[in-house]
Amino acid sequence: MTNAAKLLAALDERLTCCVELTLYGRAALQLGFPNPAPEYALSRDVDAVMWIGQAEELIERTNFWEAIDQVNGLFADQELYISHFFEESQVILTPEWRSKRVRIRSSWNNLDLYRLGDEDLFLSKLMRDDPIDRADALFIVKAAPLSMDQIRRAIQLARIPPVPEIAEQFDRCSRFFMSASATR
Repeated sequence: MTNAAKLLAALDERLTCCVELTLYGRAALQLGFPNPAPEYALSRDVDAVMWIGQAEELIERTNFWEAIDQVNGLFADQELYISHFFEESQVILTPEWRSKRVRIRSSWNNLDLYRLGDEDLFLSKLMRDDPIDRADALFIVKAAPLSMDQIRRAIQLARIPPVPEIAEQFDRCSRFFMSASATR
């Protein structure tokens, strides 16, 4: 069982009602694509994107945050965590990201699990201009597969958080992927 699957199974066991969760990052690549790269299984955390207001909804109607604390405590000695939760305004996404998510099927009882759609998952990997994220973005381009027109459209529609460093990184990554040689 991969680290992401182990963490999510433990979370599912501790939830008392259905919770919708949208993964991004390497857990989304591992669980959301056939034939993921072997290194994706080694990722030590699970990251999720929440729509505006979802975190508050989870506080009001679920035991989600308590279950997260329990799972993180359970796996702390292995340095495995469900750790990064970002509101949609903090991640580079298209305006229609929620309607393009892809369901991740498994035998969970209380998790209604999704990953970002192909274009949004690709955009989320353009937030940092580093070799690992570039390789992950290239995996998405090839596995989806995304055409140059789809890449161009996603980049044009991207909502970029108002953080100068993110805008700079996105600009560099976008230029890299807009070059035809990057996606061959």
